[in-house]
Amino acid sequence: MYSEKVMDHFTNPRNVGEIENADGVGQVGNAKCGDIMKIYLKIEEDVIVDVKFKTFGCGSAIASSSMATEMVKGKTIQEAMDLTNKAVAEALDGLPPVKMHCSVLAEQAIKSALQDYSKKNNVKIDGLEDFNPDEDVHDHGEEI
Repeated sequence: MYSEKVMDHFTNPRNVGEIENADGVGQVGNAKCGDIMKIYLKIEEDVIVDVKFKTFGCGSAIASSSMATEMVKGKTIQEAMDLTNKAVAEALDGLPPVKMHCSVLAEQAIKSALQDYSKKNNVKIDGLEDFNPDEDVHDHGEEI
């Protein structure tokens, strides 16, 4: 069962679209699974002044993307780095266990966009040293 917040962010997603000449763009996902998230960041003086997303995936993936963009908009780069998948899921009043990977993707997409910004601008961002945007984060809760 999905919470009202998940349903709201799925049916009325915030910050959908692209940012032309974005300062950072990150894409994560797995085409086999079907969830792909792309995040665009506009950063001015270390603050995320605009953020947009395009997500191909299930309702939980869209809701997680929408909520994550709301949570980092207006925040500093370091505050955005502190965003966790758990915080995204909690802000949505929970996700079913089989859909928790969607909140992980949202966290990874934000970090991937920040990594792109870091590389483009030769800026060191604490916490990105060991970040690998290609790491498979899909745990659908299936038993092996």
